[in-house]
Amino acid sequence: MPTNVPAIQFTSAGPVAPTESAIKAGVWKDFQQAFGGGLNESDATPQGQLVASLTAIIAAGNDQMLQYINLTDPAFSSGRMQDGIGRLSYIDRIAATSTIVECTCTGAAGTVIEAGALAQASDGTIYQSLGAATIPIGGSVSVTFAAIDTGPIACPSGTLTRIMRVVSGWDTITNPAAGVIGRDVESAAEFEARRTASVAKNAVAVLQAIRGTVLAVPGVIDAYVTENPTGTSTTVGSVTIAANSVYVAAWGGTDADVARAIWSKKSPGCAYNGNTTVTVEDTSYSLPYPSYNVTFERPSALPIYFAVTIANNGAVPADAQTQIRDAIAFAFAGGDGGPKARIGGTLYALRFASAVSSLGSWAQLVSIKIGTSASPTGDNVAVGINEMPTLDPAYIAVALA
Repeated sequence: MPTNVPAIQFTSAGPVAPTESAIKAGVWKDFQQAFGGGLNESDATPQGQLVASLTAIIAAGNDQMLQYINLTDPAFSSGRMQDGIGRLSYIDRIAATSTIVECTCTGAAGTVIEAGALAQASDGTIYQSLGAATIPIGGSVSVTFAAIDTGPIACPSGTLTRIMRVVSGWDTITNPAAGVIGRDVESAAEFEARRTASVAKNAVAVLQAIRGTVLAVPGVIDAYVTENPTGTSTTVGSVTIAANSVYVAAWGGTDADVARAIWSKKSPGCAYNGNTTVTVEDTSYSLPYPSYNVTFERPSALPIYFAVTIANNGAVPADAQTQIRDAIAFAFAGGDGGPKARIGGTLYALRFASAVSSLGSWAQLVSIKIGTSASPTGDNVAVGINEMPTLDPAYIAVALA
């Protein structure tokens, strides 16, 4: 006997599941037909309880089906399904990374600081050394430490000063410069934007192919690619691009991997620009391999500062500053689905207004300013094609008005 429960309808706009009330009505019709009619349809009856349970089961199954169908669409995918879609383009999600800090350790000559040695910053974050180091004659050595917890944890200069696990002969630790801030795992929006760009990497001798291939290099966070096809040099912002050349700026990844990605996609005979040169060998030949010098740009970090003012309405929570900083940092990385901060882009202060307002009715935004130095007063920042915008939570000042 055919069921009276309506099925999922597949329309041109996508699948549409029946409402729970329609499902329940169909289940009751099935019950009435099976038992010859006359059943009391009250939810308080045993049969009413069975109908309610079956309705919930069918609706839950429909929801799972709709979720699966939506996850197969790159525009709506996330999690494990999105990872699978990414692998069709041979890209993997960027994992969360730890803040990296270069520290100066002092003590007696010959003292060995083993890998995994622990130190603590003033905010309580624990760091561990990434490799062993021996304090030389002179009493100081540079050691690289990484935060045990991943994510965008700020480590300003002079804040990593406590030795947690005592090592005989190791006296002090400090970080002369701020650490390179880590990041959270790549969000669904960030991953899809990078996957979309990567599909062009199967081409050759087009800018999109170069950019897509560079973005697919492990560790690369952002890339900017342009060219000068004319016979004379040209200037873009503050960067001079040579005649008949390609310009590639890349943030992240190893120099060797980025250079090989560029070389694999650029046109034969095309010149390069930048501040970093790497020799790439063409291993498709037998020894000796032909080699080529590939030049590209390693952009300088451009710190971005925010000044946020919200209304002192009496409902502002004690952790308002932390919430606002986290929301802006999330939007800065494109985690909210909006444009991320990029090489060569323009950052607008109002782009981040919704990130603050979305925190709740208490977050009544009075003003938001952006700039490249403390106490910013501007409405936008133009980022050069040789600059990578970076954000430290400490760069976001929050005030009440």
